[in-house]
Amino acid sequence: MIWLKLLIGALTVALSVAIGYVLAGKYRERSKFYAQMYAFNERYLSELAFSRKPLADLIAQGEYTGDFAKLLEGARKGGDEPKLSYLQKEEREDAAEYVFMLGRGDSNSQTGFFDAQKHILEQKKQTAEREAKARTALYLKLGLLAGLALVILIV
Repeated sequence: MIWLKLLIGALTVALSVAIGYVLAGKYRERSKFYAQMYAFNERYLSELAFSRKPLADLIAQGEYTGDFAKLLEGARKGGDEPKLSYLQKEEREDAAEYVFMLGRGDSNSQTGFFDAQKHILEQKKQTAEREAKARTALYLKLGLLAGLALVILIV
């Protein structure tokens, strides 16, 4: 009978840790989004300065995934943008403005705009990475503690 209690206890703790991991997913997604946006901005600035490929070719050659890839595809094809529920309202508006400015105006004005965005995106990327690291650890620990508390209550 003790093995049944151990099994139920282990499953309860594992489930609660998994729930904590899932809940921390929005912070990891936010960090990934800003990392890809920053990398794209760097690449776009170098393309503006040197080779000046068409925007559609630049987007097609990039290895972007997730919502950022959908955001770029929406900009390229003129479709709807993804929901981006892990971003705050102001951040969603900034991302929409960023994508709207792709390919608009001459190269000097675009270079000025995207160079200014470089510093903003670098700060947001660092903040998102720091927050994702802290929040993921926090949610995992809270899940573990909740699981252990449930085990104590159940068993």
